[in-house]
Amino acid sequence: MKITFIGGGNMAVALIGGLRKQGFSAAGIQVVEPFAAAREKLTESFGVRCTAAVDAAALDCEALVLAVKPQQLREAVAPLRGKLGTQLVVSIAAGLRMADISCWLGNYRKLVRTMPNTPALIAAGITGLCADPSVDLEGRSTAEKILKAVGSTVWIAQEEQMDAVTAISGSGPAYVFYFIEAMETAALKLGFDAQSARQLSVETFVGAARLAQQSSEPIATLRERVTSKGGTTEAALLSFAASDIAGAIGEGIMAAEARGRELGEILGKD
Repeated sequence: MKITFIGGGNMAVALIGGLRKQGFSAAGIQVVEPFAAAREKLTESFGVRCTAAVDAAALDCEALVLAVKPQQLREAVAPLRGKLGTQLVVSIAAGLRMADISCWLGNYRKLVRTMPNTPALIAAGITGLCADPSVDLEGRSTAEKILKAVGSTVWIAQEEQMDAVTAISGSGPAYVFYFIEAMETAALKLGFDAQSARQLSVETFVGAARLAQQSSEPIATLRERVTSKGGTTEAALLSFAASDIAGAIGEGIMAAEARGRELGEILGKD
């Protein structure tokens, strides 16, 4: 399989690095990247072919990965319009709907829309994928293989849910960092030095997440096991409940989902 990336930013770098670690040949990867410094870095790091603009060689591929910022995508795909035949087009641009991308490509339909998240940069991401009905099992397998190079994948049946994927896992790392920051700040107030405060907070989150990942039990059960009646954990959770922390998190996720839909409409306008 030959893959061409349109855009050579951080997520493209992560995907290329993941594919190379899985044994994917450098000769099968190309990148269209307008910035010379980025092209030079990609070539040095991975030995892949880079070009400043779409050319015949770049189009000689089975899959095209659209890896540019959402607001730049329309301009970036303009050179592809009318030139695609059988290539699978995989978009990692947040918020942009397949109907709009299809329109910009001259009503090309062989599309898969994806939403990876930033832990993909360390091959620990989770990506939601949604395919146009015209994409066959082979095309879905190709998209999954590419995104699994940076973590796990989940197929989403209805594209309308992709904004919810963005709100949960796409934006989710920021929620986790927000909570870690709050724990770190509390640790500093309790007298810990900065290094210890960070280590206690981060490694608690990492360990708890790993435990949840490896357990088949409900998350609520894991929480209850740590919560002794009348103990310290219960005191903290009662304080959280009094401030309706869970409700605030839910409202924030709903706000993110609504903003995702709004941005999709804005970015997709002609």
